[in-house]
Parts: sequence; structure tokens; C-alpha cells
Amino acid sequence: MKKFSSKIERSLIGIDENKWNICASNKKDYNPFNSYQFLKALEVSNSINNDSGWNSAHLIIKDDDQEIIGCVPSYVKTNSSGEYVFDYEWANAYQRAGGQYYPKLQVSIPFTPVTGKRFLINEAYNYDKIFKFISSELMKLCSNIGASSIHITFLNNLEAEKLRKLGWLIRKDQQFHWKNNNYKSFSSFLETLSSRKRKNIKKERLNFINSEIKIEHLRGDEIKDHHWDSFYNFYLDTTIKKWGQAYLNKDFFITVGKNMKNNILLIMAKKNNNYIAGALNFIGENSIYGRNWGCTVDYKFLHFELCYYQAIDYAIQNKIKVVEAGAQGTHKISRGYSPIITYSAHWMLEKNFHSAVEKFLDYESIEIEKSKKILENYLPYKKGAK
Repeated sequence: MKKFSSKIERSLIGIDENKWNICASNKKDYNPFNSYQFLKALEVSNSINNDSGWNSAHLIIKDDDQEIIGCVPSYVKTNSSGEYVFDYEWANAYQRAGGQYYPKLQVSIPFTPVTGKRFLINEAYNYDKIFKFISSELMKLCSNIGASSIHITFLNNLEAEKLRKLGWLIRKDQQFHWKNNNYKSFSSFLETLSSRKRKNIKKERLNFINSEIKIEHLRGDEIKDHHWDSFYNFYLDTTIKKWGQAYLNKDFFITVGKNMKNNILLIMAKKNNNYIAGALNFIGENSIYGRNWGCTVDYKFLHFELCYYQAIDYAIQNKIKVVEAGAQGTHKISRGYSPIITYSAHWMLEKNFHSAVEKFLDYESIEIEKSKKILENYLPYKKGAK
């Protein structure tokens, strides 16, 4: 019987790229954010492993032949920034009780609220055994480094259920995703909506039909450095307006642009031969993931056009099943995006705190499910059409 061992790597540079990607691959639904290329871009651009509070501590699992059979994108966190699953109140309560909440152990993709596998396991090996081993090793690591807790965010529902059975606390939240019901065109999608909602979307899109604003879809080698220069200015403009902090730097965008160009769709708006807005999307096997957007000139409905309608149009034309337009935003409902439950898993080293969080999550989960049902009543689809 083979035995497993674990090791912590403080940088992806010490990990074989091909072996990581074999573990991260998913034949049914490739997720670009789990890839070595995306995570390494965060490191080499110095978007993490600095004063951001994200410090790489990737858990690597090997068999007794020293072959890598599992990888976990994990980080020692000294704050709760850039996670999109908010635990600030937990931190405050823990510290008011006399504890030290930070550091904590975070298993996630930094600054990326996208659901995917978090325990990356080579499909050629015994998944369940490695999964349980990873769970126990994370708990040991939490204790060894003096962390208060472990937080696994935006994991898929299969992983969430497995971890629940292993004693982890499962938290629910929601996002809004658009589903492609084998539409032939954007017009055929609109035909499934109620008359009023259909007219509203047509009215919003009319602002950009035969207008002075031109919209480009850029893929692969079509994306040049000057596109990233413009897009980074858009990104800065949005982050300063909303959060006051730009998590990602320009080198990150240039690096992913070079190393992941076939997984990127850059939608840019141009007026008088100058770019005025842009939306960055990543392309998976079955999904378009809308990640960042920004503009330097405000036009009514331009955000909806670039981030929602253009992504839907692209998905229909390329037979992509889902558009994920990022975290939050109930305004997406009227544009055909449905509420979807997302999951995170949590384990607290201190048992009393673990129990307190468990009680809170029991109540919160009920409210999230109620909210989802209420919001579904506002979906714009005709009866039986969604």
C-alpha cells in the first residue's frame, strides 16, 4: 500500500509546471485559474508575496515514489483582503475574545471569486484517499504555523460535501451566472424573456449600434502590449473608485497576456481611435469568466454592454455553456443572469470558536437559500423558458 507525504513550497518556482498542471487539469471542465501559468503570474509580477498579505505556502502531495500526485494553492494570510468571502466579523470577534485571528491559512485563487477545484489531484490516483490526506495535512499545517483557522473559498459543491463529512464547516453565498440554453443567436435568447425585459435590453444595446463607439473582441496574438497598457488604466480607474486599492499590477496582466493568450478574451471599446473601456474575460472549457473591467469615459450602459451582453453574444457564437460575470450584483438578474449558490469551507483550530461559527453558518445558510428563491422570482424569463 502506497503512502503519501506532504511538503510546503513557498513559490511555484520550486514546483514542476507540467506536474502541477496534470493535477489541475479537469477533462470535463478546465478552469484556467488553477493553472500553473495563472498562479505563477501572480507571483512573478509581485502581486502577492509582498505587503498584500498573501504569502505562498502551496501544499504538495507526493507518493512513496516521490511523484507529485496532488497540489493545493494555499497561502498564509495576514489580512482578509482580496478573498470575496468576508470574515471580518469573525476576525473581530476572535480578537475581542483575546485570540489572534491572523495569520490564517487560505486555500483559494488570490483575488479571483471563481468556483473550481481547490484540491488538485492527479486523476490517475485514488481521489478519495488523497482528498482525506490533504484535509488532515491542512489541519496539521494550521497548527504548526500558529494559524487560527483554514478557509477554502469558491470550491465546488462536490468538494464542499466531502469536506462537510470530514468535519469542516460549509458556508454558502451566491453569484449570478448566465446559462446558454443552446441559443442560436442573441435574438433567440431575447425571445425567451418577457416583453418588457426584452425591450429594455434592446434599448440599452441600441446605444452602441451604429454609434461612434466601436467594440473589438481580441484573442491570442491579436492582444498587443498597447492593449494591456490601456486596459490597466481602465482597471486602475475602477479599483480606485470602488475599493481604493489595486490588487493586481501591470506586470500581472502583461504576463498572463503572454502565457495564457489562448485563454483570454479582451473586449475593448474605442472612440475616435482611442480606447475608452475594456473587459477582461478568461475562457475555460465550458465557461467564460468575466474578471476585470474599467473605463476612462463614462457612457450609460457601456458596462452592461461590455461585461454582460458581449460575453453572452460570444458564448452563443462559440457554444459556451456558462458566463460567470464575477461576484455580487443583483442588477444582473434583469439581464438573464440567475442566482447560483457558491461554497466555502472553514475549520477553526479553537473548538469553541469553531462551534460558534457553526451556529452562525446554520442560520446564514437558511437566509442565503431564502434569498436565492426570492431572487429567482425576478428572473426575466417567460414561464418555462429559463
